[in-house]
Amino acid sequence: MIVPLLKNAIISFLIILALSLSSWFIFIAKHTQALHSEASHRPDAFMEEVIATIINKEGTPALKIEAPKMTHYPDNDTTDIKTPHITMYRHSPEPWHIRANYAKATQGLSQIYFWDHVIIHHISDRTNPTTTMITRTLTVFPDTQIAQTNDNVTLTQPDTTIQGVGMLANLNDGTVQLISQARGEYVPNHS
Repeated sequence: MIVPLLKNAIISFLIILALSLSSWFIFIAKHTQALHSEASHRPDAFMEEVIATIINKEGTPALKIEAPKMTHYPDNDTTDIKTPHITMYRHSPEPWHIRANYAKATQGLSQIYFWDHVIIHHISDRTNPTTTMITRTLTVFPDTQIAQTNDNVTLTQPDTTIQGVGMLANLNDGTVQLISQARGEYVPNHS
């Protein structure tokens, strides 16, 4: 009678031990995963009073970033940029200037998302008039020099103001397409 009881006690003890070890390993695995996930959401670098110029393959400036603070995160090689001023150089002698209260660059500088009072400005050159666009958000792809938004846009050029919803712009050649609900006002300058 004692032997079957001892046998049952040993089997019960082994089952409890196996369950305890399994629970312990699951806890350790989840804790390690949570620490890894938390660490990847922590910044790994930051810079203050940034002025950085990115040079293209030809050795000429392609992009200039000015910001009081940039914080880099390892997730998707993401950088938060506070009050950015981005200068995008192009084939024309006059670059585009993009300002906003905030921006986030992902996968290095493959894509830059601007939000909160975005202003895109270009002074006149031999092919394009002075142009200013104001919107809430803007996504820019520096490699292709494409800018787009789905938000309301106000585009201003000399004597003309056009409002619309959504915009697709090729910053390299200066073409801007308002996607929908475009309406404009022409006011000739009499000076």
